[in-house]
Formats: sequence, structure tokens, C-alpha cells
Amino acid sequence: MSVLPTAEPQAEPAPCAALEMAIRPRSRDLGDGFMVRRVLPFAKRRALGPFVFFDHMGPTAFPAGAGLDVRPHPHIGLATVTYLFEGEITHRDSLGSVQPIRPGAINWMTAGRGIVHSERTPPALRVTGARLHGLQLWVGLPLVQEEVPPDFTHYPATALPELVGNGQKIRVMVGAAFGARSPVKTLSEIFYADVELAAGATLEIPAEHDERGIYIVSGALALDGQRFAEHQLLVLKSGVAASVAAEQPSRLVVLGGAKLDGERHIWWNLVSSSEARIEQAKADWKAGRFAKVPGETEFIPLPE
Repeated sequence: MSVLPTAEPQAEPAPCAALEMAIRPRSRDLGDGFMVRRVLPFAKRRALGPFVFFDHMGPTAFPAGAGLDVRPHPHIGLATVTYLFEGEITHRDSLGSVQPIRPGAINWMTAGRGIVHSERTPPALRVTGARLHGLQLWVGLPLVQEEVPPDFTHYPATALPELVGNGQKIRVMVGAAFGARSPVKTLSEIFYADVELAAGATLEIPAEHDERGIYIVSGALALDGQRFAEHQLLVLKSGVAASVAAEQPSRLVVLGGAKLDGERHIWWNLVSSSEARIEQAKADWKAGRFAKVPGETEFIPLPE
């Protein structure tokens, strides 16, 4: 996804014993009614574990003849993680990958020293119109691996472990959590799970990871006796186990991992520990030195 910085989300006070802060994202219409809620980065919380960027896309409905059209754009120093609840996106990149992204699957794209990709609604779904709802997160790569060769790997929904019972449905998308491990290959300690809770069901979140958070996609949760509605990121205190209860049928993602090994700079779609490296990537994109996406002639110009 290619989006410029927006106004900062708002943080709520954290009276709960297990809660560090609750972040409310700001919404932005990227065109054609396509809504994005920017959760991270936030002024008081630049990252959560290795996650440096968090967008909640939609839900939105495109009219007949329309769809998502994110033209080719560059990335460095990060990995993108795309996960859909509804709809479909066609991913194309400068490695020659062409992959439909469908609900429940994980697309892990490691930018490393540089990659270019596009994201579009497939032509068949534009005929009658299509819905789209999902998340895109960016993971900052460890310092020693910021410049690894670019890579793209697709993991179908059937490859991800799923735990069902006690009013819970948990899909471990990345890393290890809740006693299961995802096959997704990563470069850092990280976890990311999609959780559906029936009304009244509870979820125990152990303190086994350095940094943890809960994003409420839909529904409402109770934590330490306080109610939190949808579209909030609950950042949990380090070392403190937490338990949440669903006040109604709810969907959430639980995520985090080891803290990043140093500060990361973010400008447009570029992430690096070095501001000079970002300046070089900006110059390379403007001069057309990045690899092209086969079959694509459009691109997003460097913001001025």
C-alpha cells in the first residue's frame, strides 16, 4: 500500500492494570470510498514489537467498474504483511510475482534492499463491483538484514494453524502464539494472530513476548473492567499477562514481538535505520533506477 502520513491517531488514558495505552486511529479516504485507518506509527508509540506501520483497510464496497488501484511504488528496509477478511487483491512485483490475495492467506513481501509492487482489484471483480476489508502491516527488518535481497512468499489460508473451542477461533498468521506456530518465515521474533470471539468468550494473553497489542477489528472487549469499542489498538504493559472478554461477537488481531533493535525512519514507503539510505532510495526512485513490475506501465511519482 502506498500512502503518505496522515494526522496522528489519538491515545486514550490507560487506567487498566494491564494496559499501557489505547490508540484510536484516524480515518482517511484514499479515493473511491476506500477507507484506511492509520494505527501506527503514532507519536507516543512508533512501533509495536517489530511492526512499524499498521493500516486497517475498509470495509468498503466498490461500485461496478471501480476497484483498488495502487500503482507500482517502491519499498526498502521492511517486510509487508497483507491479510484480508473480505475481497481480493492482485499483487504484482518487480520479482515477477503475480499472486491473488484472498481472505485468510498471508502475503509476506520482504523489500530488503529494494522492491516495487502494485495492488489492484482483479478485472473480473470490477464487472459487478467488489467489497474489500483487510489489514496491511509493515515489519521493520533487523539492522543486519535491512539490505537482504527482496523476496515474496505466499501462504494460503490452509497452511496456517487454526485453533477452535470455548467460543474462540484463533488463526496464528505469523510466529508462535496460543500454543501454535505459523509456517511463515520471518527474520525476527514476532507474532500475529486473527481471533474471533463469541459473545461472552474470553482470551488469555500471556506475557511471553516483549511487546503486545490487541487491535479490535469489530465488536467490543472488556479489559480490567473497562470497555473498549472497535477500531482501537490496546497496547499492553510489558511483562503483565492480560485477559479480555468479548461483550458481543468480536474480531481482533493480537500482535507484537521483540522490540526493534534501534530507531527506524519512515518516509513515504521507505523504512531504514539510516536517513541517508532513505535519501538514496528517493533519488533512485525519481531517477527510475528501481526494477520495474512486469506488465505495469504506471507508477506513483515520488511525493514532492
